[in-house]
Amino acid sequence: MVPLSRTGNSAYMGAMPELPEVETTVAGLRSVLHDTLLTRVEPRRADLRFPIPPDLRQRLTGATVTSLSRRAKYGLIGTDRGDTLIFHLGMSGRWRIDPAEIGTHDHLLIETGSGRLLALNDPRRFGSLDLVRSEGWEEYAPFTRMGPEPLGPDFTAAYLADALQGKATSIKAALLDQRIVAGLGNIYVCEALNMAGIAPTREAGRIGRARLALLVESIRTVLAAAITAGGSTLRDYARPNGELGYFSKQWRVYGREGEACPCGGTVRRRVDGGRSTFYCPRCQK
Repeated sequence: MVPLSRTGNSAYMGAMPELPEVETTVAGLRSVLHDTLLTRVEPRRADLRFPIPPDLRQRLTGATVTSLSRRAKYGLIGTDRGDTLIFHLGMSGRWRIDPAEIGTHDHLLIETGSGRLLALNDPRRFGSLDLVRSEGWEEYAPFTRMGPEPLGPDFTAAYLADALQGKATSIKAALLDQRIVAGLGNIYVCEALNMAGIAPTREAGRIGRARLALLVESIRTVLAAAITAGGSTLRDYARPNGELGYFSKQWRVYGREGEACPCGGTVRRRVDGGRSTFYCPRCQK
């Protein structure tokens, strides 16, 4: 897959799938897996980023999928046996539906009673697979340390003001902190900050309530638009059916160094903590 970089700089095009990409992935899986019997579940290696549960094949083969959902950047596949498969796509993971052939990087195969085949493909193996009991999945270790969902009712300006109170870190770093808000990543934080007119370097604890309200609205708007567009096409990301996400065509600043911001200013790029930050100094204060 060719990265859709306008500048040709691949240093920032290897970003991992973020919330919209995972939401889109879950929607694609739902169309194939919901209320479907799993007739074959075959892990093709013992680990990805972490070990794959050794009893995953036994517990999922013969089960029927009863639910598909998302928490932050994780996908959840629930079954009638009271087990939930939790997957993370890492840097390069994606599900493939009915692939023409099975490749070296297809690390989990699932066949359904309706004759469909799904393959979890992850060339870099930074993703993960885990299996937990469905009752109490909220207590899965990574989830216990997460803040609210940015599209959920608990993510409000009042909540954000309390969470950021006294924080001297930059607002961009704060929004990337999963303990403050779950699921946000580099692309959509850059986009939302630009839409809200807030500089990514502004001290998080010194942003007023009115501007935080605008930021919350911008985060929701950007995420909703990205989900509608099927996510952003990065180097390795495609939807389960093989189609590319097209939100990259709507990027306001991300990946657009030297180009015009919607306000007419010029997009700049800086590196913070090893990550590229795209912003417009003219409209983001």
